[in-house]
Amino acid sequence: MNNDDFKEVPDNIQDNNEETTNNIDNTNDNKSNDYEDVCYICRRPESVAGKMIHIQPNLCICNDCMQKTFDSMSNGNFGNLGNLGNISNMDFGNMPNISMINLSDLTGGIPNSQKLKKKKPKEEKKVEPILDIHSIPAPHRIKASLDDYVVGQEHAKKVMSVAVYNHYKRVMADNKHKAEEEKTTAKQSSKSFDGVEIEKSNMLMIGPTGSGKTYLVKTLAKLLDVPLAITDATSLTEAGYIGDDIESVVSKLLAAADNDVERAEHGIIFIDEIDKLAKKRNANQRDVSGESVQQGMLKLLEGSEVEVPVGASSKNAMVPMTTVDTRNILFICGGAFPGLEDIIKERLNKEASIGFKADLKDKYDGDENLLMQATVDDIRKFGMIPEFIGRLPIMFSLEALTEDMLVKILKEPKNAIIKQYQKLLEMDEVRLEFDDDALYAIAKMAKEKKVGARALRAIIEDFMLDIMYEIPKDDNIGTVTITKDYVEKKGGPLIQMRGTPELADSQHV
Repeated sequence: MNNDDFKEVPDNIQDNNEETTNNIDNTNDNKSNDYEDVCYICRRPESVAGKMIHIQPNLCICNDCMQKTFDSMSNGNFGNLGNLGNISNMDFGNMPNISMINLSDLTGGIPNSQKLKKKKPKEEKKVEPILDIHSIPAPHRIKASLDDYVVGQEHAKKVMSVAVYNHYKRVMADNKHKAEEEKTTAKQSSKSFDGVEIEKSNMLMIGPTGSGKTYLVKTLAKLLDVPLAITDATSLTEAGYIGDDIESVVSKLLAAADNDVERAEHGIIFIDEIDKLAKKRNANQRDVSGESVQQGMLKLLEGSEVEVPVGASSKNAMVPMTTVDTRNILFICGGAFPGLEDIIKERLNKEASIGFKADLKDKYDGDENLLMQATVDDIRKFGMIPEFIGRLPIMFSLEALTEDMLVKILKEPKNAIIKQYQKLLEMDEVRLEFDDDALYAIAKMAKEKKVGARALRAIIEDFMLDIMYEIPKDDNIGTVTITKDYVEKKGGPLIQMRGTPELADSQHV
């Protein structure tokens, strides 16, 4: 061995190594988002798999997957295909359907919708709890805010206001206890803890179609500025069957919270059409979308740590997973429960059919608010299992909408339907007005359709079509007044031209 064997490393090689290192560092420094890296192969986030190796700006692989790749290459075989010989002697060019990976095709990487927000280090976290008693609106303030958007439903708004207020007080107390545990020793924390744990107060909302169940929840979440996920129970199925997994309701909440786990754990989940999960009667096949889903949702409602897919509705190998604690998530379930009136009526008739002063059996036939008398036993007879009902301790019903309530819905809320159309015509410098008789005519037509407030928009859209088509043609039109005759298609609206003090004769637009 001579001195020539100990040659210095060329400068250009060192420079290349430094350049490579600098490129990796620059890639990490230039990240403009707060999302965790996700391994392109195993789909594990950085918080689980550890620090990633960045192959390209948007492409990274965890150390475990990289090591497995090196092991496979060093062994010179493809798993169980070792008999094919050394990999270096294989001609991939002449083999069908086999090509080497082109890294330039992988520039897209994994989208942010499938990435989690990075958790702040403990030293950066606030010592104070996330929620403070002073930041939680009082029940009367919550109801007052709901009054600005929702007409009627006084009982429902009062119940929801109190339930939400108590829920977030519970969350506040839980966060405060956790903060004390982090600051003090376990022994000191146990002494300060008084042993009183406030249980979750999930809600079950019963109401006819179009009575405002979804609108109430949307308004509530907007007022509280918390993430909200609205899902349909009809799409949920037992794990392993076609449809959305039960955990997908939490995945939607995580997406609504911009993939921030901590924020999602203080959100609201509204499960609509919950009545569709009732047990199927006289069914000969497995009930994968009814009772099975109810049983699968028990742990979510009660509060537990569940593994949910990120950016997807079902679990699979190509979707990252994360763990979400549902203990502080407020669940609100709603449904129309068709046929529940018959169960209530049967119970009431049975109770009132004894004695000389027995009520007539048809006494409750015309009662539109029969759902207000629903009990837990009625819900159980409908097909909901006792364990599921027990995890929804707050149960209340919404009133059926009357004509007077429908008229108020048309004109009183901040975003009333009439106000929306008036704003549209204001852009054309035209004033839109409605006669009181016209409003009641619209309400009567909506009442006959039996779909609640949803019918109002369709009716107005129908007779406003010609007006909104013709008005831009004539710049002289100043005011359009909708009359009862026009709504009932017996006449036309009243048109007032610009500069005219009084309304001109009625004419068709």
